[in-house]
Amino acid sequence: MGIRDWPEGERPREKLLQLGAEALSDAELLAIFLRTGVVGLSAVDLARQLLSRFDGLRALLTSSQQQFCAEHGLGPAKYVQLQAVLEMSRRHLAAELNRAEALRNPAAAGDFFKAKLRDLPHEVFAMLLLDNQHRVLHYETLFRGTLDGASVHPREVVKLVLAHNAAAVIVAHNHPSGVREPSRADLTITRQLKEALALIEVRLLDHLLIADGEPVSFATQGLL
Repeated sequence: MGIRDWPEGERPREKLLQLGAEALSDAELLAIFLRTGVVGLSAVDLARQLLSRFDGLRALLTSSQQQFCAEHGLGPAKYVQLQAVLEMSRRHLAAELNRAEALRNPAAAGDFFKAKLRDLPHEVFAMLLLDNQHRVLHYETLFRGTLDGASVHPREVVKLVLAHNAAAVIVAHNHPSGVREPSRADLTITRQLKEALALIEVRLLDHLLIADGEPVSFATQGLL
């Protein structure tokens, strides 16, 4: 039986319109994206099969083009659509962050960095430059690779801060391994950046570690 033969309240599209997207399961949301199933499987059944095969939605969304297109019912067109959806989501978060009130809520910066960094296969160190009302002036990726004491040069951060006339900074980096524990190098770089920025009277508001789960805030943990 196809989805069109289901009771209206159980069809993913109609259910979304009636109850909102948050009421749908991962499989139902994915089925809306897929639009159609394959022979013998409805879109929802295909979605459930894919989620089982990839061990969850996150792994499917971050799979490589080769992995994604190898699955029955998927292909280059669907991969392109998925990448467009993911990029729109990232840009939506960036637009929210750039609103004047965005950083009155510290979670906004965490959501932004999580969207930018969490699913990257390599380690990245990035920062947000803010004005004196904590509005976003600029986002910059400073380093890509394995983080160590020599990776991020405080003088480069200071140069960018002065170039954008920033009053405050939030930095972040990811752990592709998923480990949520700050390393000794993380703590060393945080201290060096804080001291360098203090010399030009700019505040380091936070250092966020992006890994599995919610971002780890150095400020909240008393590590700044």
